[in-house]
Amino acid sequence: MTELSGGPSLPQRRKLVTEIPGPLSRELMARKQAAVAAGVGTVMPVFAARAGGGVVEDVDGNSLIDFGSGIAVTSVGNSAEAVVRRAGEQLARLTHTCVMVTPYEGYVEVCEELARLTPGDHAKKSILLNSGAEAVENAVKIARYHTKRQAVVVFEHGYHGRTNLTMALTSKSMPYKHGFGPFAPEIYRVPMAYPYRWPTGPEHCADEAAAQVIDQITKQIGASETAAIVVEPVLGEGGFIVPARGFLPRVAAFAKEHGIVLIADEIQSGFCRTGQWFACEDEGIVPDLITTAKGIAGGLPLAAVTGRAEIMDAVHSGGLGGTYGGNPVACAAALGAIETMRELDLAARARHIEEIMKPRLLALAEKHPLIGDVRGRGAMLAVEIVKPGTKDPDPAATAAVAAACHRAGLVVLTTGTYGNVLRFLPPLVIGDDLLREGLDIVAEAVASV
Repeated sequence: MTELSGGPSLPQRRKLVTEIPGPLSRELMARKQAAVAAGVGTVMPVFAARAGGGVVEDVDGNSLIDFGSGIAVTSVGNSAEAVVRRAGEQLARLTHTCVMVTPYEGYVEVCEELARLTPGDHAKKSILLNSGAEAVENAVKIARYHTKRQAVVVFEHGYHGRTNLTMALTSKSMPYKHGFGPFAPEIYRVPMAYPYRWPTGPEHCADEAAAQVIDQITKQIGASETAAIVVEPVLGEGGFIVPARGFLPRVAAFAKEHGIVLIADEIQSGFCRTGQWFACEDEGIVPDLITTAKGIAGGLPLAAVTGRAEIMDAVHSGGLGGTYGGNPVACAAALGAIETMRELDLAARARHIEEIMKPRLLALAEKHPLIGDVRGRGAMLAVEIVKPGTKDPDPAATAAVAAACHRAGLVVLTTGTYGNVLRFLPPLVIGDDLLREGLDIVAEAVASV
């Protein structure tokens, strides 16, 4: 099966013509090390030349199966036809004016689409920004302004960005926070309903975790002092944790009861990735504010905060914005990406990907005790790797599995608070044959470790 959308006319097959990385990639890596700050890490030391559908072609001519999508960014495929067409047309008209100086229709169109697509039938408004961290930061600003409160509640294992405020919101220290403090104040962390690691078992996870969260907010923070609760409906960098069913509705109900703004961080899980337009739809959660980025624009930098009109309008004129936010070319790309998602029904495609991948991963877990858990929804799936016979995280084995996949020509990513989760984020347009071949590579890599 070939890719479902346009983009570079690349053969949809894995092909290795050199070792990984090849000589040209190694040469470019030497140049990178000489010119690029060392803090900018690299997961897989190959340099991309072209990409499309479910493959990435490197500078040495190797064609790699893509199970990463640039961290859930190219969900519609690299250089998808509608994205290229709309962005190219916009490039020829104008590249920038700054929406705060002379606005343009594309910004308004994207905000109109977000009002239609995001959960809830209430009146909504949006602001457009450049990155997920910027979206989360602005969502917190808006919530604080609207409520006239300061405290912000976040969750263990959560990830929300790399700015000073979003580092404070993020749970994991290394590599995101280590050495970068002091951090923004009035941030409070509460337990996440993590079924695999809940002390009394997954069957008690939702009720006990929700009770702990509500108790901590009530007693330690004060519900009347809390501006916002920020939560990922499916956690991303924390390890693709799917909160125990029933947990999020209880947290949402508590927030509504106490006038706390519920912010759903859908930066990694949004735009069809989990089999629905947004992951919070799975349990009928209607957030007050929702932050989006990554998959929104097919690879161009764009992010958004969308929410209840009365909350979004609380801030004074001039209080929100940024020079590049909602760049016209990125807006055009977003409209092309949304067009592609609709036309190809990529939410359904994500569910189909889960139907192919999850049974194979579960079978692999049955065979190999180093896989402690298989989880995720749609095309946002993961395996947690542990020391056999325990739940002790095994980041070394996880890195070894990932390295074996890389050598075989499969782009995979690791994640998790303990660095022991192998995550899978294939483009939603990937062909079934490539999916199955990629899973074969994963199985071989796990067996080798």
